[in-house]
Amino acid sequence: MGNHKRGVFWLIDSELLAVPFEESATFGIAKSGDNYNHRLLWDHVKPRKCNKPFDYYPRGRVEISNKGKPIIYMNINIGEEHIPRIMECFGLTERPIIHYDGSDHYKSYIDR
Repeated sequence: MGNHKRGVFWLIDSELLAVPFEESATFGIAKSGDNYNHRLLWDHVKPRKCNKPFDYYPRGRVEISNKGKPIIYMNINIGEEHIPRIMECFGLTERPIIHYDGSDHYKSYIDR
């Protein structure tokens, strides 16, 4: 599986805010227990002067399939040009499967 990390990210004014999952995490943890929940994590990681809700910015998550393949689920407004940086932040050494998710789950201010 390599050093691929699960985690979540936001795209804030063209800057990537990436939060790789840490086994020792005590907040923001998803029900699955092996990744973060955007809503629960936001208050702990948002930029200092930010007063926007967790779902304001385009966001996504990195998962690792049971075969060890990285999969990125993300808002349709996050461009291909951000994928190398996402890969770098989550230690992805092979090209991930990209799943653009147009569902309400990843909607941001751009989609509303």
